[in-house]
Amino acid sequence: MKNKNILIVGASSGVGLALGELLSKRNANIYSISRTEPDHPRSGAYHHLNHNILEDEIPEGFLPETIDGIVYCPGSISLKPFRSLSLDVFRQDYELNVLGAVKTIKAALKPMKKSATNPSIVLFSTVAVQQGMAFHASIAAAKGAIEGLTRSLAAEFAPKIRVNCIAPSLVNTPLAGSILSSDERIEASNNRHPLKRIGQPNDIAQTALFLLDDNSSWITGQVIGVDGGLSRLR
Repeated sequence: MKNKNILIVGASSGVGLALGELLSKRNANIYSISRTEPDHPRSGAYHHLNHNILEDEIPEGFLPETIDGIVYCPGSISLKPFRSLSLDVFRQDYELNVLGAVKTIKAALKPMKKSATNPSIVLFSTVAVQQGMAFHASIAAAKGAIEGLTRSLAAEFAPKIRVNCIAPSLVNTPLAGSILSSDERIEASNNRHPLKRIGQPNDIAQTALFLLDDNSSWITGQVIGVDGGLSRLR
C-alpha cells in the first residue's frame, strides 16, 4: 500500500479509524473525511477534512490528482418495529448509507480513472440484507441498495476500477453502543454467532485492507460476509 492515495470517508471511529491505522503503518497517503478528526498514529502522509459529506461538496483542491482507493464507512443502526419507523428514518438511512456513497464516488471518480495501479472501491452492507432480521427494515433497505450499487458499478467500471462490498454482523464500535450497553447484552450477542463472539473493528478493517490491495486484483462485484458465520451457519 506504500504511496497509494486512499480516500476514507468516516475515518474518525470504528472500522474507518482501524483502517486508517492499518494504512498508516503501510505508509499509504490517506485522505480522510469525517465530522471529527481521527486520533491515531500517522506514519504516512495524512490529510484530514472536517466535513459532513451529506451537506456540502468536497472542497476543490482537497483530493489528490490520482486516487487509488475509496472506502465509504458511514453507517446507521435504526432497529425498530416497522410500525415505529417513520418515512424520515427511511430517508435518513438512505441518504447516509447510499447517497453519501454515491456523492463520494462521483467526486473521486475522475482521479480514480487516472490511477496507474489497480484502483478499488470498498462499500459496506450488513448481514441483515441476506439473513433477514426483524426490526432491520430501514437499514436493510438502505444496505440492500448498496449491494445493488456495488454490483452495478463493478460491471460499469470494469476493467479499470474494482468495486466490492463488505457485509458485517454486529461490530463493537461506538455505533453499536446502545446494543452492547451491558455485559449481559454483549454475551448474548456473542452467543448468537457460530464463532461465539461479535466482530471487532480490526476484523472488518483487515478485509477492507485486502480489497484495497493488489493481492485482491481479481475480485470485483462481490459482497463478502465478515460476520462470525451468522449468515451461513446454524
